[in-house]
Amino acid sequence: MPVEDFGAWSLVPPLLAIVLAIITRRAVLSLFLGVWSGGLIFTYPDAFDMLSDGFADLGVPDSTIGLGNVPLVPWDPTVLDIVAGFFAIFAAALWGIPQAFDWIAESIGASVFHAQILIFTLLLGSAVAMIWRLGGSYAMRDWALKRLKTQKQVGLATFVLGLVMFFDDYANTAIVGSAMKDVSDRLRVSKEKFSYIVDSTAAPVATLLLSSWVAFQISMIEVGYGAIPEDQLAEQDHPSFFEVFLMSIPFNMYSILAIVMVGIIVYTGRDYGEMLVAEHRSWKHGLISREEAVPMQDIEADLGEPDVEDPRLGVFYIPVLVLIAGVIISALWTGYPAAEEPWEIVTEADYAAALVYGSFAMVASTFYLGYRYNLISMRDSVDTTIDGFGLMLTAVSILVLAWSIGVVVDVLETGEYVGDFAEAVLTPEIFPVIVLLIAAFIAFSTGTSWGTMGILTPIAIPVAWGLVPDHTFIAVIVGAIFSGAIFGDHTSPISDTSVLSATFTGADLIDHVRTQLYYAVTVAIVALLLLLAWGIGMEYVWGTSILAAGGLLVVGVVILIALVYLLSEYHAGRLDIGPIAQKEEQVEPMDLGPE
Repeated sequence: MPVEDFGAWSLVPPLLAIVLAIITRRAVLSLFLGVWSGGLIFTYPDAFDMLSDGFADLGVPDSTIGLGNVPLVPWDPTVLDIVAGFFAIFAAALWGIPQAFDWIAESIGASVFHAQILIFTLLLGSAVAMIWRLGGSYAMRDWALKRLKTQKQVGLATFVLGLVMFFDDYANTAIVGSAMKDVSDRLRVSKEKFSYIVDSTAAPVATLLLSSWVAFQISMIEVGYGAIPEDQLAEQDHPSFFEVFLMSIPFNMYSILAIVMVGIIVYTGRDYGEMLVAEHRSWKHGLISREEAVPMQDIEADLGEPDVEDPRLGVFYIPVLVLIAGVIISALWTGYPAAEEPWEIVTEADYAAALVYGSFAMVASTFYLGYRYNLISMRDSVDTTIDGFGLMLTAVSILVLAWSIGVVVDVLETGEYVGDFAEAVLTPEIFPVIVLLIAAFIAFSTGTSWGTMGILTPIAIPVAWGLVPDHTFIAVIVGAIFSGAIFGDHTSPISDTSVLSATFTGADLIDHVRTQLYYAVTVAIVALLLLLAWGIGMEYVWGTSILAAGGLLVVGVVILIALVYLLSEYHAGRLDIGPIAQKEEQVEPMDLGPE
């Protein structure tokens, strides 16, 4: 069956998985059903053809169903069509099961990157378990509680730490989530709020500064330029791809404003939507998670309380520093052989491998610390390491199934189907807005921002050059792609970054996505309006000016501040509660474990 015949059916698997996850709050089941539905759609044409031929051989009449010679429906079905179609659904449903498991296996085996991320995740689980067993989490909690006395201070500390850990979003969520989780819990910051701060300062920061994201983004810009016909643009007539990336930063408006939004929410203490309800629940009743919530990770329940009389702070921060240093050094080491220019060491680095090496060094450092301070035997260290793998079982399951959805949409070419809409409206003024919306939909449906960039960039850059043969305009489109990809990633329950953020903060995945959705949509609407204003201004006022984008971003910040105040007051009025749940005064820490 030609791929284009799947048409709108290619949207069913990802959308079904997302809708079911939001409704049922059961991410694993919803994802598997999404993959299974993809198997049904993929195998249905062959099942129909086989059954249709079989029924014809058995003598099933091939006559039109209707009244006399008038068919009952416009597409003129036959008895053979109806019978074969009916049985083909059941046959495809059965065949879809092995097809689904083939895709699940392919999502791991066909991708070294995915396998490396799984190893990284499992090793981080082991390191977290070892730090917990050695008493490092309690030491960090006690140290932070002496210095952080209010919920606002905890939020600001988490926010700043998220900005500092810009080199990789996965490492960012792991380090920030692990470092601040206990003190956040003790000071009654809701899991939803904590996971929002961690998630919204991970990928947005990584996509703007030198990181694993930037290396990938520059490679996508190169692919996009390569798709421009040589008779339209000679290879030597364009700036470096790194320069185009730098020009695209002011137009990556969602990422920039998402970071600003976190700062506004944390500093003002104002919330709206379901986040406001969660914060009041946590503050008034001490329920940092919803009563029916299923945390992605619960270390204390899985590992028990650490048997350490005098927790040492070094047991926490030394492994974290080892992870950071290990990732950075490994990245530079992998990038050096292929680099021709100094800055290419960063862009050519293998960040997935660096994460594996860094996390392994982190686990090794915990073994050394346990031995050095005589805190745990080697046998117990090995057992704890294996227990740490178990902490990540849910996260790994969801990651694999989310990647499997990615395999499904690749086979059904969902991205290409959606991307075709980009060529429906080709006016330069609104093209950046159209690109952002399509990128957002693809990322939301597939759960992968990198996949979205890979799909759209080779399509959008040649179209942009055809509309406006200017490299700044290409940078605008690149920024719009990145913005849409991050926004769709933030709102999707099948996103790997959403999964890992919920995992390392100990939040319920669906609760995290539902509460973050309000803020992400607010930021996206402002970003869309700013891109639209820039496009109209390009046509009538300032041309392809990058400075104009900077001015619009300032306007966007002002709009966000106003919206936070207005929406928090509106929702608080509707719910008959205050717009600020967290209090400025010192909070009496909740008793979540031994001091």
